[in-house]
Amino acid sequence: MHTNRKTIIIVLSTLAIGLLLGWLIFGGSEAKVTEEHQHEHPAEEVAGETTWTCSMHPQIRQPEPGDCPICGMDLIPLEEEQNGEVDPNAVSMSATAMQLANIKTTIVGAVEPLKVVRLNGKVQEDERLIFSQSSHIPGRIEDLKVNFTGDYVQKGQVIASVYSPDLVTAQEELFEAQKIKDSQPQLFEAAKEKLKNWKLTDEQISQILSSGTAQQTFDVRAEVSGYVTQKKVNTGDYVRRGQAIYEIADLSKVWILFDVYESDLTWINKGDKVSYTIESLPGETFEGTIDYLDPVINPKTRVAKARVVQSNKGLKLKPEMFVSGKVEAKLPQTDALVVPKTAVMWTGERSVVYVKSENNQGVYFNMREVDLGPALGESYVVENGVQQGEEIAVNGTFSIDAAAQLAGKPSMMSPEGGAAPTGHNHDGMNMENDEQSAPVEALEVDPEFVKQLTTFYKAYLNMNEAFIESDAAKVSAEAKNTSKALAAIKMELLKGDTHMAWMDQLNILKPSLQKIGNSTIIDEQRLEYATFNLAFYKSLKMFGLDNETTYYQYCPMANSDQGAYWFSAEKEIRNPYFGDMMLSCGETRETIK
Repeated sequence: MHTNRKTIIIVLSTLAIGLLLGWLIFGGSEAKVTEEHQHEHPAEEVAGETTWTCSMHPQIRQPEPGDCPICGMDLIPLEEEQNGEVDPNAVSMSATAMQLANIKTTIVGAVEPLKVVRLNGKVQEDERLIFSQSSHIPGRIEDLKVNFTGDYVQKGQVIASVYSPDLVTAQEELFEAQKIKDSQPQLFEAAKEKLKNWKLTDEQISQILSSGTAQQTFDVRAEVSGYVTQKKVNTGDYVRRGQAIYEIADLSKVWILFDVYESDLTWINKGDKVSYTIESLPGETFEGTIDYLDPVINPKTRVAKARVVQSNKGLKLKPEMFVSGKVEAKLPQTDALVVPKTAVMWTGERSVVYVKSENNQGVYFNMREVDLGPALGESYVVENGVQQGEEIAVNGTFSIDAAAQLAGKPSMMSPEGGAAPTGHNHDGMNMENDEQSAPVEALEVDPEFVKQLTTFYKAYLNMNEAFIESDAAKVSAEAKNTSKALAAIKMELLKGDTHMAWMDQLNILKPSLQKIGNSTIIDEQRLEYATFNLAFYKSLKMFGLDNETTYYQYCPMANSDQGAYWFSAEKEIRNPYFGDMMLSCGETRETIK
């Protein structure tokens, strides 16, 4: 028993000593490793600290997630560019950033260049089918058979009766000549010819001779068939020989007269096919050929007229109806490279696009300068700068350019690259070209003109509110109301240079409002709205407002990321280009009083 106890004590002592030695040998190093590992984690966390940015406003950099202070979108992690980038001037974009920025691309292709020129016009009478119905007998109007405009008359129909003392005298001379016609037949024939000169027929003269009594009144008969467009006399009026008493129009054929602006004249030629619609005849499309183009431009409206002759079966086309048409104009070349307008960023001096490339490390975009040819509606012909088959960005180009600027890569405003700018900078947009930034001189004008312009501005605010609501139908209606307010401004209040300056503004304001009013697609209306506001800015800067303050505001994401302006009576940002989607996106650029 004593021996067993001694043996147990020895075993336990040996085990305790072994554990102590093991702790001394391995425990310290393990603690050291653990301590070193614990010290390494903070270093890794510092080295790998995440920076958060906005996909639409890459200049935003924050150390923690949240919302973009400009547009309110969720911030995303900023991914560092990898060292294996093929082109040092290219800017990389992650798949997440491209998706959030809504970046879209397309392949550059060669197509037959076709420009769709849109024209507005009216139905008018064919001037060659307008006739003046005159009285060939001098005298007093005893009776008007047709006594209102719009009435239809048939050729040969009696339309008026005239009492003529001269005609009574001529009949008496005829009776006297009849008595001596055997001895002096020439005198008898001369008396008959005198009556024929007053458009009396042989039958009427025979009736006069057979009756033996001079007629006191004679009928005026319609010489053509058509609609009375003007009644120029009333019962009891005295008329001279040859004086017009009616104007009659034959509406079996009409003219469609289109307004062609100076910028579109090179695209419109005699013989071009035109397809057009009429607002009052929905669902119907008409076609015709331009058979005449004005050789001169109207000095007041600054447009030339293009004429289409249209058969008017059933008289559906009525004079003064509004017409919207389009001409598909082609260029001589048949394999031009064409890119969408949204792909091009323009500084006023040069145009650039972003060309997409890919490798095993990701997606990259390179800025490329291009030489633009003619504009083809929503696209441009590219003369030089890109090749067929290359892939370019057509949406979200602003986001790519902003990322390039922040990374110090070549960008639209910094073609040589350079240090990344800081702060809130939206420059470099298509809407911020040299013309927009140039100072506009205020002009001295009649205060009454300023009051009328202010009335027009208030109508504009209603249209702007409709844009905020994204209601295309309401935008169209308010645009037409704004057009009426524009038409009510009296140009005669302006003289000399101020008159010419206002005419230049009208050349943009008026057609822009017409296009907005004629469209029922909100995206098309907003695109034209961006153009309208640039011209309206110059108008307000030149002529001012009557006791009103307006805020000139800007959104860099509008107009397909090319930026766009608008006016507001309040300083609070309410974006008309996005509505509820991004109502507060934008900033006030200028206050005009």
